[in-house]
Amino acid sequence: MRRPAIGRPGPCRQSRKGIKVIIGIPAEIKTAENRVAMTPDGVRELTALGHRVLVETNAGVGSSFSDGDFQAAGAVMVSPEDAWGAELVCKVKEPQESEFAYMREDLVLFTYLHLAAYPEVAKALFNAKTTGIAYETVQTRTGDLPLLAPMSEVAGRIATQVGASLLEKRNGTRGILLGGVPGVRPARVVVIGAGHVGWNSAWIAQGMEAEVLLLDRNIDRLRWVDQIHQGRIMTLASNRGSIERAISEADLLIGAVLVAGGRAPVVVTEDMVAGMRPGAVIVDVAVDQGGCIETTHETTHQDPTYFVHDVLHYAVGNMPAAVPHTSTYALTNATFPYVVALAEQGVRGAVSSDPVLRGGLNTLGGDCTNSAVAEALGIPAVDPAKAVGAA
Repeated sequence: MRRPAIGRPGPCRQSRKGIKVIIGIPAEIKTAENRVAMTPDGVRELTALGHRVLVETNAGVGSSFSDGDFQAAGAVMVSPEDAWGAELVCKVKEPQESEFAYMREDLVLFTYLHLAAYPEVAKALFNAKTTGIAYETVQTRTGDLPLLAPMSEVAGRIATQVGASLLEKRNGTRGILLGGVPGVRPARVVVIGAGHVGWNSAWIAQGMEAEVLLLDRNIDRLRWVDQIHQGRIMTLASNRGSIERAISEADLLIGAVLVAGGRAPVVVTEDMVAGMRPGAVIVDVAVDQGGCIETTHETTHQDPTYFVHDVLHYAVGNMPAAVPHTSTYALTNATFPYVVALAEQGVRGAVSSDPVLRGGLNTLGGDCTNSAVAEALGIPAVDPAKAVGAA
């Protein structure tokens, strides 16, 4: 990696003697985003490996980490400009419009990008020729998404908690206790998608003693869920008919459909929503990939809900930010080995040697290097292996 040019003196201008790579951790500025890309424990490990870590002042406050915690771990507290001026920048969420000016050709950005849902971010990365590596498209040969999984687990569990709260009458909904009480039927929870989000949503719902239906097109996945939960979660093959019948009686509908790197397919139409019970609740966890329910649009933690056809919709695009301390630890646990690989080997070395990380490469030199992202954006894709010269 080349050393970035920074407009004014700062920590990145200090002597590099003994320093391998400069890693920046900016503060997150997306609305109500309280996570930070690295815990102090992660910083300690990176500095022990000989890297300099620049953390933006107060970046960890929302996750209950003080500047002193990071300094004790070996970080240097800096301005936003200096954090973004590092060679490798690690974030949580996609760059916001005010951060587009930080994009540059010699920047390696490692974060959740969700370019299919945020084409303006893609345009900014292409224009600046920034190297963008997306957590959500790092994928194993078996289809697992190791850097998306921890936040999917958090989001899935939150979805059920949020849904249970929104079913209280004060929200203008049905006034139903998720688990019911003896002699009274519990709420019916319908979860569409049996991946990490959906399974965790269903698991928490059944733990709260709701009546749970989990739908997916993958019968092997449903078979696995059935074996694990021994029938406590009812599994159904997903198709238009089964979805329409299931949600017509749902008190809580959780959308958890994912296409790695691509836009989430719409599996619940507006007509289906119109056929739901008045006062029912929808939580669309897939909204950060465009949403899998036709009536959803992205909301924020400050203004999270709205009604369509008398059904309350919750569609916050960064749900794990509601529990940032937990989420930051979970995220660092997953991303840390890849951060080390990028810092120790550089982008080309790390991506060439690891096909799993190669799937995360979304942009390089102004080109799109992920086929699913390219298809969603309607542009051609460049083979990532060829882009980095992998054998």
